[in-house]
Amino acid sequence: MVRQIVKDAVFLSQKSEPATQKDLPVVLDLLDTLKAHRDGCVGMAANMIGERKRIIAIDTGVMDVAMINPVILKRSEPYETSEGCLSHSGQRKALRYRKIQVEFFDVTFRKHRRTYTDFIAQIIQHEVDHCDGVII
Repeated sequence: MVRQIVKDAVFLSQKSEPATQKDLPVVLDLLDTLKAHRDGCVGMAANMIGERKRIIAIDTGVMDVAMINPVILKRSEPYETSEGCLSHSGQRKALRYRKIQVEFFDVTFRKHRRTYTDFIAQIIQHEVDHCDGVII
């Protein structure tokens, strides 16, 4: 189900709680909402659709991927950039890393540890910030 985008800074600044298998409907709604906003969005976190759960969805350019309870384990090659977000207007500066290692669960709750680079890494960092209550 496509959900409305939350713009309430107080809600968005709260840390998300770990997700469980009971939260799979949230994962599906997040993927549906990302798809509905494809023209102006490459990633979303569950709090953007009103759920304080540690779930993100990203558009990899090939397919949309959901990450449950993502944690960035390693970061390298810092750089400054400017990012937009559906939850607010305009662009804001952010410190990002060109290469990150992320541990997460997929929709079947299998654990993965993967390395991402460049724009995909940037998207993941933005969405993990959402999970941590950081508004960019």
